[in-house]
Amino acid sequence: MNKRLVLLALLIPTACALWGGDTAIFVDLGFSADGRTYMFGQYGIRSGTLVPWADLYAVDVFSNNYVPGGKISYVHDSSVSAGHDGSGALYRLIARNAALADRYNVGYLRQGQILYVSVENGGWSGAGTVEFRDFEKAVSFRAVLTGSGYGTGEGSSFFISLERINRDGSLRTYTVGNAGIRRPGIVSYRIRRVLAAPQNGALIFVIEMKKQNPDGSTNIRYMVEALRL
Repeated sequence: MNKRLVLLALLIPTACALWGGDTAIFVDLGFSADGRTYMFGQYGIRSGTLVPWADLYAVDVFSNNYVPGGKISYVHDSSVSAGHDGSGALYRLIARNAALADRYNVGYLRQGQILYVSVENGGWSGAGTVEFRDFEKAVSFRAVLTGSGYGTGEGSSFFISLERINRDGSLRTYTVGNAGIRRPGIVSYRIRRVLAAPQNGALIFVIEMKKQNPDGSTNIRYMVEALRL
């Protein structure tokens, strides 16, 4: 056998071991007409089994909590062919739960204004600071994410300290999230993107979470924190 092919055959298993776990794809599914309800989804393929899965969430922006029946999951009953991304699982979930979007008047084309997007693959840490600006309202923001409890049996938690600098230079501060909620297995959080609701000026923080599996691999999942300014 060609020496290059032998080397490639040895490297592929190593690369797979280093990759490990599975990474969710985040999908913005839009707001209600009044900006009070936000819907998002995530999907992926379980590593090893190639079984596609998806989650669908509807959030009450004012209370920063799920609406009744607003947290739905689906796992397919068989694996997909190599090369598929598992998006079909989310399509199926959305189609089966169309009544949820109708009930809260969520429009899939009524997506939020993107104020910040992280394009870096690194940057995982116990704390993180991002700065962004809403040019339409001429206000600036500085958000500091602080996490705690990583690697403990009680689970980890986080909160975001937010500063809003207004056009006239005045400052307002907010606390986003609930530091009292602990999530088992989560070893890091970071702010992946920030959206502004099309109505009422509320902000949606998309949080990327890294979860440690018993076999040492890691999964990437998403959640959101909502803030009514």
